[in-house]
Order: sequence, then structure tokens, then C-alpha cells
Amino acid sequence: MCKDYVYDRDIEQIAKEEQGEALKLQASTSTEVSHQQYSVPGLGEKYPTWETTKPELELLGHNPRRRRIASSFTIGLRGLINLGNTCFMNCIVQALTHTPILRDFFLSDRHRCEMPSPELCLVCEMSSLFRELYSGNPSPHVPYKLLHLVWIHARHLAGYRQQDAHEFLIAALDVLHRHCKGDDAGKAASNPNHCNCIIDQIFTGGLQSDVTCQACHGVSTTIDPCWDISLDLPGSCTSFWPMSPGRESSVNGESHIPGITTLTDCLRRFTRPEHLGSSAKIKCGSCQSYQESTKQLTMNKLPVVACFHFKRFEHSAKQRRKITTYISFPLELDMTPFMASSKESRMNGQLQLPTNSGNDENKYSLFAVVNHQGTLESGHYTSFIRHHKDQWFKCDDAVITKASIKDVLDSEGYLLFYHKQVLEHESEKVKEVNTQAY
Repeated sequence: MCKDYVYDRDIEQIAKEEQGEALKLQASTSTEVSHQQYSVPGLGEKYPTWETTKPELELLGHNPRRRRIASSFTIGLRGLINLGNTCFMNCIVQALTHTPILRDFFLSDRHRCEMPSPELCLVCEMSSLFRELYSGNPSPHVPYKLLHLVWIHARHLAGYRQQDAHEFLIAALDVLHRHCKGDDAGKAASNPNHCNCIIDQIFTGGLQSDVTCQACHGVSTTIDPCWDISLDLPGSCTSFWPMSPGRESSVNGESHIPGITTLTDCLRRFTRPEHLGSSAKIKCGSCQSYQESTKQLTMNKLPVVACFHFKRFEHSAKQRRKITTYISFPLELDMTPFMASSKESRMNGQLQLPTNSGNDENKYSLFAVVNHQGTLESGHYTSFIRHHKDQWFKCDDAVITKASIKDVLDSEGYLLFYHKQVLEHESEKVKEVNTQAY
């Protein structure tokens, strides 16, 4: 017996018919339900939307800090069964379900399905998944329906082959983004750069590209939305931009050790000016002639959750391999030096860091790390997640074990997830510190 999981269409059809009968019976015997109520996946139990009363608002005003979580608290720690080379999916699910603001959204029943076929809605399934993982059930969960929906909506990920966790993350965010808007066909939104769905509110940042003409010094600026930042590594075919000789200062809490590349090094390389060369001349909008130019990337707008992707899998004309270079990354990260507004502090591509920027809005805390063990052809994904402050756990499919901060920081690192320490609510123009996560 292979003990693999089998999807039985007949049993699934019987379950749907029985659920339909139960819903009819419930509708015939229940009292009138407010039009504000809606059904959730399952047996059809209805929940009313929560409208805060005046006493509740007063209580919230007097108690702005969230309740402390004991170190023995285990709600939310639940393993995921590997359904056949699906460790790439499990590690991303663990990272997403431990994203503080995304968790708060789904566990407060904020999702309203706008899909014509709710059973095909990935956001509805994610909502169900959050409830399952935070139900307190200690037994591993079987995410078969999530896998089935991923196969339907992201066909390039279908099948039992090992897939790339980063590719799955981007595909999942794309499908969630479309389904939040009730769009199953992937039609372009009227203004895709200004979406207000929960996915874009959390993960979308603004990447600014400045192209400077070398003749008249005119600057052409474009800003594109991005869900993550992919960073080159030393040892790749792309030449790596090293630290300045003799530089020994501490950046983002990273003590620069000779021979050890840091996340800050990678970000400095990502945001350095790049000379495009004579073979890539562009027509300058100012002097109206084809000239050589330089291009520089910076962050125009920071997302609530910043995801950094190390390019460990190299596919070139010469070779296909995995880059195992160790990259040091901090528990806390200040993105101020890499903002477009900080561009004036750069001179010739060298990062000039103030001793104390005093800008807490750009500071992040690490809450999840995805790792890959093995080779390009055969490997396994695991993840470290922060359950609450200074409490880390390793998620290896169905097995979850306690981990130390050293275990996390010593890991190879493939995907890093950072959450903003300070959130700004645009509606009220006030700043609020997420005290539960930090």
C-alpha cells in the first residue's frame, strides 16, 4: 500500500448532496435571518457580522493593548500533511498563516466572497484554513482542497513534481488578489496599481526606477508595484557588488564579518546605480537624443510585509545549480537607507547610514524564514515561524518543533518575511504599534 491520499469524486458528490439537504432543512426551520448575515464553508452555519456597540468602543478605547500571550500558548501551531512533494506549499502556508495582520483579517471573518462560484474561491479556502490551524486541534491538517484549488487556478504548479516555494508564493498571492475582487478569469483591474484588497494592503510595495541621462542628467522615473524583492548572491553569474574595503560598521544590527555577506549587502547591491552601457542607449525625454544612462532602483513605498527572495537557484546557458552561500540576516531591519527619499544620502553608490534615523515607520521585525535543503534536482522545504515574541518554531510538514533564535539566524535562508513594527492607518492618520507581534 502506498498510503497516498485519494480524491474520490463519488464520496465528494454525496457529501455535497447531504450538505444541500441540511441547508434546506435549516432554512425551513430557522427564524428570519438578517440580510447582513452570511454563510461560511462547512455545514452552512450562519454568522452575523460584528457591529461594535458604544460600550464596546469605550472598552476598546480604554484597553488599546492586546492581551499578553503565555510562552506555553500553542494555538496556531499545527502541522500540515505532505500530499506528495508539497513541502513547497506547506512552508508558504505556515508563513502566511503566521502573518499577524493577515491572521487578524481572516480570524475576524472579514472576507466577503464575490466569486460567482464560491467553492472555487481560494480566499474562502484560506479563511477555512486559518480557522483549522487556529482551532486548537493538535493533529496535522490535510490541505487537500487548497492543493486542488491551486492546481485549478495555477496550472503550471499542477502535478506531484517538486515546485519552487517562491513561485508558489507569487502564484498564491496573485490568485488571492484576483479572488478578493471576484475575478476568476484574471481580467486586469481598471487600475491595478491602486487595489485595496487585503493582499495588496499587506504585501504590495512601490519599486521606483530612476533612469538618468549621462548627457543632460535628465531623470525619467517610473514606479511599479511589487510583492517581493529578489536579490542576487555572491557566486552567481551576475557580478556581486562587495562591501567597501575596510568597512567595519554595524548595519541593521549586523556586525560585518570579513567574508560573510549580509542581507544589507544584498540590498545595497540591489539599490546601487547601474551603468546600462553603450549597447543599451535610450532616447532621453529631455534632450531628445539617444544617450547612455544609469539606472537605480529604490523603494518608493514600503509594504506592511516585506518578502526578500535570495536567488539560490541559477538557470543559465552554462549551468543549472543551487547557490549555497550563507547570507547573514537580522531580526530587525531598517529600510530607511533603501528608500527613494534617502537617495540624496547616497554618493557614488556608497551607502551613507545615519547613526539614528529616528524613522520607526521603516523598521521591520523578522517573523518567518523559508529554507531549502538539498540540491536543485532533489530537495526539501522547511520553515521557521515566530509564534509570538522570541518564540520560534520549525515547521517540517506535519512535525513542528521548538527552535532557538540561533537556529533561525544560522539557517541558509531562501525566503525572509519581515513585518512592519509600526502601522499607519490612513483613515485616522494615527500610528499604532502592533503590540501583540512585537
